[in-house]
Amino acid sequence: MAPVPYGSVVAPGREWYRGLDVGALARGWDQCSDIATGPVPMGHMGTGVAPVVVLGLQAFFWLVSLLLSSLIWFIAVKASDPRDEPLQKGLLIFGVMFSVLLQEAFRFLYYKLLRKAIEGLVALSEDGCSPISIQQMAYVAGVGFGLMSGAFSMINLLADALGPGTVGIHGDSQLYFLTSAFMTMVLIFLHTFWGILFFHGCENRRWWEIAAVVVMHLVVSGSTFCNPLYVGSLVPSYVLMAIAAVWAYMLSGGSVQNLRRFLLCAQSEASPQPAS
Repeated sequence: MAPVPYGSVVAPGREWYRGLDVGALARGWDQCSDIATGPVPMGHMGTGVAPVVVLGLQAFFWLVSLLLSSLIWFIAVKASDPRDEPLQKGLLIFGVMFSVLLQEAFRFLYYKLLRKAIEGLVALSEDGCSPISIQQMAYVAGVGFGLMSGAFSMINLLADALGPGTVGIHGDSQLYFLTSAFMTMVLIFLHTFWGILFFHGCENRRWWEIAAVVVMHLVVSGSTFCNPLYVGSLVPSYVLMAIAAVWAYMLSGGSVQNLRRFLLCAQSEASPQPAS
């Protein structure tokens, strides 16, 4: 069966499904999902109901921000001339940038909601302490933001994998699915680190930290317009991820001494023990 290029007219019967290796497709998508979500450190969120509630609510807030930004972009596209390619590209760029700003606005609204929730929990508790700290909330909220973003990215990958079309048939890179998986992974980590930085900036009224998160988010999202030159999007994103990781680690109370002790402990545990 000849491959069907993207954008080709497909018959109503969608004959391109005949001969589709569903097993290979499932294995490929499973490998991409492992790359994208496998390294996410879910085991450090703490115990109890509170982290689960924070995670779920933050994911819901991300969904609402996506719905609103998609609705505005859809209305703008329908109200414009579809034959005007420069205008359509400009609307796409506007949609991405507006979505980023709306996500960060909803992150701030969620922080305000959690702050009110902590005050209520402290008032109701017998010992006057909250069952979850603001640092834990920042981390869990960032993971929730990232996981929901990653889930939608993987769904889009699955939709593209189903066709119609064959990746690279016109001489483009055949690494679309692999690079998309690595991009999804870096976005999940970035959202986690951005949550810590954003909440710390709100807690200490360091507005430049909040501005730094927004700028990094805009840069990472804007770099995806370099695709299919994937180096132009992956390299800046991973560099920013490393910067955000170190920054979030220091703000969370980490230090070089603590990191050295951790590495020494991990090395001693990995080394074989002499037989007694």
